[in-house]
Amino acid sequence: MRYFGSLPGRGSSMVDSVYFLIAVSVVLIFVFPLYWGLSTSLRAPMDTFTVTGLGIPGIHFDPTLNNWLDQLVVPEMRKSIFNSIVISISSSFLALALGIPSAYALARFQFKLIQNRDITIWFLSQRVLPPVATVIPFYIVLQTFSLLDTHLALILINTTFTLPFAVVIMRQAFLDLPIELEEASMMDGARHFGAFWRIALPLSAPAVTATALIIFAFTWNELLFALVLSSKNAITIPMFIAGSFESRGVQFWFLSVRTMIAMIIPIFIALLAQRYIVRGLTLGAVKG
Repeated sequence: MRYFGSLPGRGSSMVDSVYFLIAVSVVLIFVFPLYWGLSTSLRAPMDTFTVTGLGIPGIHFDPTLNNWLDQLVVPEMRKSIFNSIVISISSSFLALALGIPSAYALARFQFKLIQNRDITIWFLSQRVLPPVATVIPFYIVLQTFSLLDTHLALILINTTFTLPFAVVIMRQAFLDLPIELEEASMMDGARHFGAFWRIALPLSAPAVTATALIIFAFTWNELLFALVLSSKNAITIPMFIAGSFESRGVQFWFLSVRTMIAMIIPIFIALLAQRYIVRGLTLGAVKG
């Protein structure tokens, strides 16, 4: 006679249920601030301070799009979004253009004077350096060349700090690719650049996409250098959000709209390229 409690798989089902509840709880903890920001952006100014509970639109207050409409017509908002798009895309492209060939060289060639591992560690050390320690030197250099408050200044700065991501991630992607494919192409007459351009680079497209999105996200969210090196012409969306404090205090309804707008573009791009992100970040993770 078999008791119900001894049915096979029941213990594992209970464990799976506990894991599921923990996962849902963690997701809710991280999603709730986003929901609260969206809820606040749909409230009238007075509702921001009077609504209680979960602030569900249509139940606890009457939603309105006036805050969104008011912010979308603000010239500074549109200018900051445009600047962030230009700076993020340009920095991502430049970092990939410099980082991918460097990563391929580190993955396929051996240098005599210094080991490849040491070069890779040096690139990683650039991320350990606190960015605030370089603000004054960068400011002096850019001031000397009259590049303060320009797109080019922020593009060069962000490229400098995101280049290590491109080198380290793409180096590992190239190491995970079978070198026999490139050797076969060179036996057919291709040179190293041809093997890189026609074989290695297309096969590592998911890793390139994932790296580009990581660099784009870091550049999009960068505030320190934008705050120090720009004042009017090159303000970015994080800098515009940081300036939400006014003489009357923080207008939370406008701040929420600005935050939601700043999140829309990265989230939209990530959703479109979700498949490539997963493939790129897991490239070589399973060995069989």
